[in-house]
Amino acid sequence: MTSPELENLVRLGHLKREPCSQRDFDSLVKSGTTRLADAANPAISIEGRFDLAYNAAHALALAALRHRGFRSANRYVVFQALAHTLGLPPATWRVLAKAHERRNLAEYEGVLDMDERLLKDLMAAAQVVLKGVKGLPPLEAPKKRS
Repeated sequence: MTSPELENLVRLGHLKREPCSQRDFDSLVKSGTTRLADAANPAISIEGRFDLAYNAAHALALAALRHRGFRSANRYVVFQALAHTLGLPPATWRVLAKAHERRNLAEYEGVLDMDERLLKDLMAAAQVVLKGVKGLPPLEAPKKRS
């Protein structure tokens, strides 16, 4: 079942319908889980940990979106859609949106403005997304044509 909000994002061109296989879903979850675990390593620089945590959150949020049968080329939309893919409250995706802004500053303008508080909040938000994704039912295998 799709939500009217996700369908509206399709009409606006922010999402595309695209079926997801269990294999692809599991790969995204594994990537997110591994990166999130690595982000907890204090031996890694704060910038490195932030990058790992941000990409973990994105992989997990994308897994939730893909589970619903959608894809987006826009990372921000993937985070915003969490309200409709996992039913997460605005507070969770707002942290991810803030992390997205910081990531863009670092990537596109060279501004490395990372702090422990944002990293901690980002990792906590990613854990919430991980919990939600792990609670999703298995995807149905595509029906074979006869």
